[in-house]
Amino acid sequence: MTGFRQRHAELVREIRAHDHRYYVLDDPIISDREYDLLYRELVDLEAAHPELASSESPTARVGGKPRTDLRTVEHVVPMLSLDNTYTDEDLSEFDRRVRERLPSGSAPSFSVEPKLDGGSIEILYRNGRLVGGSTRGDGVRGEDITENLRTIRSLPLTIDYSQPLTLRAEVVIYRRDLDQINAERAAAGEPAFANPRNAATGSLRMLDPRIVAKRRLRALVWQVVEGPAFAPSHSAALARAAELGLPTHQKLSVCRSLDEVRAAIRNIEAERPNYPYEIDGAVIKVDAFSEQDLLGATAKFPRWAIAFKFSAERAMTRLLDIVVQVGRTGALTPVAELEPVSLAGTTVSRASLHNANIIRELGVRIGDVVGIEKAGEIIPQVVCVDETARTGSERSFSMPDRCPACSTPVEQREDQVALRCPNPSCPAAVKGSIFYFARRFAMDIDHLGEALVDQLVDQGILADVADLYDLSQSTLVSLERMGEKSAQNVVDAIDGSRNRGFDRLLTGLGIEHVGQVAARQLAAAAESLPAMLEWTPEDTEERVSQISGFGPKMVESVRDYLFDPDRRRVLVKLRERGVSRSLEKTPAAAAGPLAGSSFCVTGVLSTPRAEVHARILAAGGEVHERVKQGTTYLVAGERVGKTKLDSARKRGTQVLTETELGKLLAGE
Repeated sequence: MTGFRQRHAELVREIRAHDHRYYVLDDPIISDREYDLLYRELVDLEAAHPELASSESPTARVGGKPRTDLRTVEHVVPMLSLDNTYTDEDLSEFDRRVRERLPSGSAPSFSVEPKLDGGSIEILYRNGRLVGGSTRGDGVRGEDITENLRTIRSLPLTIDYSQPLTLRAEVVIYRRDLDQINAERAAAGEPAFANPRNAATGSLRMLDPRIVAKRRLRALVWQVVEGPAFAPSHSAALARAAELGLPTHQKLSVCRSLDEVRAAIRNIEAERPNYPYEIDGAVIKVDAFSEQDLLGATAKFPRWAIAFKFSAERAMTRLLDIVVQVGRTGALTPVAELEPVSLAGTTVSRASLHNANIIRELGVRIGDVVGIEKAGEIIPQVVCVDETARTGSERSFSMPDRCPACSTPVEQREDQVALRCPNPSCPAAVKGSIFYFARRFAMDIDHLGEALVDQLVDQGILADVADLYDLSQSTLVSLERMGEKSAQNVVDAIDGSRNRGFDRLLTGLGIEHVGQVAARQLAAAAESLPAMLEWTPEDTEERVSQISGFGPKMVESVRDYLFDPDRRRVLVKLRERGVSRSLEKTPAAAAGPLAGSSFCVTGVLSTPRAEVHARILAAGGEVHERVKQGTTYLVAGERVGKTKLDSARKRGTQVLTETELGKLLAGE
């Protein structure tokens, strides 16, 4: 038995060492096959001798049954957001504020490091063991993801440190790993992940750790919460964490002047394409924990740190062709077909050109070498043309005068740039409207894939969204590659959507100028679809104009939609099929903690924006689509545009973090 224990201990040490070299140092010294043989030997040894297995064994990283939900836990210390800056002037102002608030004669050092673009988490080690972890959540509470974190091989399950240790880290997926994951998903017929950040954050919240283990997640520690109890400064704390075997980015510079800070930021930006993971800026922190304590924090941000955001990455490639797509509203959108190029961690082969005016302003020609950026680091778009690369073979492009989907002559409204197909039966517009109707924030209908909707529209089975509720299993089974079980799943999903709230139905209809917030306001005014269909044009103008925030264009849009003969026919069909229940009234909301306050929500949040809106409304608050006169609060997540913030300041609207909103909701 002694020999078995000795071999087990050797295997555990060896596998841990290889995990550290591969996932932390990115410097493996054995092949995947050799690693798999060691791991298989350990599995077999523990199967033959169960008493050798423990929660610290490498084999314990994956296992257990899928959970049914993720409970929330409170962070040891709130996870504040960082104030963002984009200019050298803002950076100088940050330096001035820091020096003014520190004792006279202080000469603070600054740490400068890459701003990792993944999912922020809290990690807990107690008595040297990994015992907990959670997502950022609202900054005060996050979702418990302990089991998922145990699958991340860069995180040691045990460390040689017996005191409580709380860490902040970023979970990322390396670009090369995402390429491999997407190749595997494509082979399995699954959709590819759009980018490493989405793949990482989505994986963190999955309920089945066995699936998470296949996602090649890595964690990089960027903060030690214990501060002076662990080390005297931020840079020393990260260095000590690395000595304990914890994964860090190891890209930190300590700077003693603003000029050195600027140089460090330039170096990080220059190296940005060479990082194996996504970054979107640099983080500057006062290095000494004692000085951080003196500086403290505002209600929103620590005063001792700031994020310098980089501009979007750009790639140059050749424009092979321009095709025109028809959207759900009939709008014609030119799309660039490109030679595939790597951009911000993904391969881009198509990009938006928006409209004919943009093509004219850029001077784009088919065959040009063009610059591609990602708007908000998500949607690729053409931003420039390299005219020096022209050979004379390039061709100019003009928008068609007929719809490419149904050949109907296109129209252009006086107040709009876009060309539109006016045909309500245009198959491209019908397909787009059905996709939009089924989206999660609208009627939330699963199993309606693109190929299925294409077949149903092309074969004349669906002419509008109301026809969805006439589909039967027998009709669906007759389609290509549709089995009985799959057909029944589609029918059940559609049937289940009949009881969505009236606001969800109005959202799904895609009335121009009426988003999710306005749809809920409109639903509250009308109460139900049958009641709304009783309105006259005069009733509509009078009722809708009284809704807070509904201007003349929105009133006109609702009236035109309700009394357009084709759209009204669809509304009547939906009523006849019993689709949508009346909007639920919540009398308790009138006395809620947010009663009398109005909110506009913007930026990237830890939870879907629709859920944030729902919480505000349930607490008695009002939600505005945009900041306007009278908007009480702007709730700002990450990646907030300067225009929104300027608008809030101009109108006297108070800016809140997601954490502060959580406190208001709790009545604090």
